[in-house]
Amino acid sequence: MQATEFHLRRQDFTDVPHLLAATDGLKVTAFRYATGIEALQLDNRLGRIVILPFMGQMIWSVAFNGVDLTMGSRFAIPRPAGSIVETYGCFAFHSGMLRNGCPSPQDNHPLHGEMPCAAMDKAGFVVAHDARGAYVRVTGEVEYVMGFGANYLARPSVTLHAEDTLFDMVMDIQNLSSAPMDLMYMCHVNFAYAEGARIVQPVPYTPEQVKVRTAVPGHVTPNPDYLSLLETLAKQPSAMEVLNEPQRYDPEQVFYINGLPTDGEGLTHLMMQRREGDGFAISYPLAAFPKTVRWILVNGDSQVAAFALPSTCEPEGYLAEKAKNNVQSLAPGERRAFPVRLGYLDCAAADQFGARISAL
Repeated sequence: MQATEFHLRRQDFTDVPHLLAATDGLKVTAFRYATGIEALQLDNRLGRIVILPFMGQMIWSVAFNGVDLTMGSRFAIPRPAGSIVETYGCFAFHSGMLRNGCPSPQDNHPLHGEMPCAAMDKAGFVVAHDARGAYVRVTGEVEYVMGFGANYLARPSVTLHAEDTLFDMVMDIQNLSSAPMDLMYMCHVNFAYAEGARIVQPVPYTPEQVKVRTAVPGHVTPNPDYLSLLETLAKQPSAMEVLNEPQRYDPEQVFYINGLPTDGEGLTHLMMQRREGDGFAISYPLAAFPKTVRWILVNGDSQVAAFALPSTCEPEGYLAEKAKNNVQSLAPGERRAFPVRLGYLDCAAADQFGARISAL
């Protein structure tokens, strides 16, 4: 089938959902939330993805086989926002690109940078076939340009195939400036917390390979029990392999996963296998993402198990990451892509994926 491309305008979205395209088991539906935010819903026979095509191409929610993969939060629907904290209830967002992470008092950037809620210049989708069958790909682009500052073009995309519960999320960025630009990027995937789930990874739970963050960021209010737990986890991170005792994740726990191996294609793989036997999975190239961060938070307002956040840096803000030599540079005209494959696995597929992880 020849690829068919659709260009979207904000006025194409109304309060009443309407079908834009349907083919080979795929449907694309446009609607607008009561808050005025435009949304595209991609459906295949196994589930759905809701994307905000004009708001940083944020993925608002994901569900497959009747299982909601999205973090729990106080945000029932997306809200107009200039920063991610004003609408922090999504499944995934693009964190970066010039700055990333939690700013220190000395930093001057917003939490997770300028990209999460960026107003996209263009949005659309493509319907086509490839070796894996029929697919729909949501596309978009936004140019960031600042007088006497950085100038880049970001082209994110999300691709869903007709018969898959895994999908592809890509950030493509090009430096349009005549000067090098700082680059800090994290694919911030907020999987739902699942009580009793086990995090399956291709490295052991040793202090060297699963390092707990002991520095307390400004948005966290520690207490003696929390500080004591940090000391324990620094010596015994295996206590977090199984997600039980949810009170241990309030305040949040953050880990840095080191020494991940890759397969023959340069990909590493991680999974959170639920007690029911099914799981949430993620795969990505370490050449693009040299850092892996784990963030778990469970309280009355938020329930999230971001068990693998692929990143170019750690999330401690620009100045701290610069001091650690974690801020990358993109040369004038240079273009780079950050592909991630992620989603849901039924019980049989989760067992197979676990064996794949063990074989790394």
